[in-house]
Amino acid sequence: MKVLVINCGSSSLKYQLIDMEKEEVLAKGNFERIGEQEAFVTHKVKGEKYVIKVPVMNHEEALKIVLEQLVHNEYGVIKGLEEIDAVGHRVVHGGEIFSESVLITEDVIEKIESCSSLAPLHNPAAILGIRACQKAMSGVPAVAVFDTAFHQTMPKENYLYPIPYEYYEKYRIRKYGFHGTSHEYVSRVAANLENKDIKDLKIVTCHLGQGASICAIDGGKSIDTSMGLSPLGGIAMVTRSGDLDPSVVTDIMERENLSAKAVNTLLNKKSGLYGITGLNPDFREIELASYEEEKYPKAKIAIDLFTKTIAQYVARYAVSLKGIDVLVFTGGIGENQVNIRKKICENLEWMGVKLDLDKNNVKSEELKISTPDTKVVTYVIPTNEELVIARDTKRLAGNL
Repeated sequence: MKVLVINCGSSSLKYQLIDMEKEEVLAKGNFERIGEQEAFVTHKVKGEKYVIKVPVMNHEEALKIVLEQLVHNEYGVIKGLEEIDAVGHRVVHGGEIFSESVLITEDVIEKIESCSSLAPLHNPAAILGIRACQKAMSGVPAVAVFDTAFHQTMPKENYLYPIPYEYYEKYRIRKYGFHGTSHEYVSRVAANLENKDIKDLKIVTCHLGQGASICAIDGGKSIDTSMGLSPLGGIAMVTRSGDLDPSVVTDIMERENLSAKAVNTLLNKKSGLYGITGLNPDFREIELASYEEEKYPKAKIAIDLFTKTIAQYVARYAVSLKGIDVLVFTGGIGENQVNIRKKICENLEWMGVKLDLDKNNVKSEELKISTPDTKVVTYVIPTNEELVIARDTKRLAGNL
């Protein structure tokens, strides 16, 4: 069975074609700047990279170009589109409606649309991707896999906000959490590496990238997570503020005469480590600058804030879980930034986290990086959200 995984952003379309017999990625790529004259797709096959620059005005046009690459007479990986058995779509927000992946129907699309107010940039883009696939591959079954679904097991005391309850009843304002496919995947890999049943483990997973979230997982189920109503909550990220005293928001709005839309842009795109430092919104650049404290003192502050806040969340979840058996780092930063992991773990030595510095000197590899006498076994595990989507797609569409 061959599954095409689609992940649509407001101006992007990421994709992977996976042969599920061996769970082998046949081709993958990313279409960027959709809607612009400078649009281009980077298509990768067996280590080779092909860049096609072509102006496309919408996701439907972009998908058409993507499908052409998959059947290309020079570097295509399938002979025809009929070889694609199913499509799996990443959908960011399923609200309280979806607690698991589902086959896509018109009713499902309507419900995804009803959650768009909770993810105004992401859900409409996902629907565009779904519609584009329906038009290009009529009759091919499709599955929606939700970032929020994994966190629907959180108890009410962990997802309700201490605001008038009527706003939860009227608007479903609550914590939802994100990166669910990543947290689920790496926690299950960690259990396998430990050769233990996940039901017997208390795991904290740290998905650290451009967006970053921490998750407390008890017996394979999410019981708490750092992101909230939107992906803006939790720890400070590269351009996102993370948690704030609400008065910070209202005070800036009044002083700067900002609209809700303007302050939302400020907190999502102009804050975080970028907001503190004024450097380019590239984590690697900010981290490098932090080692030149005299020249870039604010970079050092930003990195210290980032690593300390993550450690504080891990410690917080030790309370929620009543102990931690396994700590996992994943995501672009979590998998690759050796010194960031080191700084986080140094802040957790008091609770028995002991890092093997030689083993920690690894990037994008699945490896135990703690010492044999540690109280909390620590891993680096590269995430694979696309594989989770493909597996759910195979499970739901495989027997149709």
